[in-house]
Amino acid sequence: MGVIAISGQAASGKTTVARELANRLGYRFVSIGELFRRVAEKRGVSLIELHRIAENDFSIDRAVDEESIKEARKGNVVVEGHLSAWILKDLADVKIYLKADLNTRAQRLSGRDNKTLVDAINEIRIREESNRKRYLAIYGIDINDLSIFDLIIDTTYIKADKVVDLVYNYVYEVLRNKGRF
Repeated sequence: MGVIAISGQAASGKTTVARELANRLGYRFVSIGELFRRVAEKRGVSLIELHRIAENDFSIDRAVDEESIKEARKGNVVVEGHLSAWILKDLADVKIYLKADLNTRAQRLSGRDNKTLVDAINEIRIREESNRKRYLAIYGIDINDLSIFDLIIDTTYIKADKVVDLVYNYVYEVLRNKGRF
């Protein structure tokens, strides 16, 4: 009943890596970011606007985070999201953090969401500052403190499939040694 939490910076490769890791492990995949985007869609607002709303309405983050905890308790899951490792701290067998330099992340976001590079940089900065403020206010969590992580990978110069290989090998060994396989 393994639980893997993958957190990291916006456009660092969290979703790509988590989805493929879940596939390789035969686990379910849960994206906190997708849950958050669904809330934005239901409310008829943009992702950035929902971040702004959530800065004053903590129920949005709490509901999304509660959903991720429920999914983790079912086991055999990879949960991906900015805050997943902190939220699942006692449930997660492995906590992984992905990061990359701002320009690389902006290029990825620009290509993925068909935005200009300037718009992508601005979106990343806005989202990350909003996340930092909210998580500190709601939970007292400093997302710049990475001491809870078992594995931190800079994805700036590593292709996604190679990052997945690194993560899979690490997770497999940890789960095997914990008797989860």
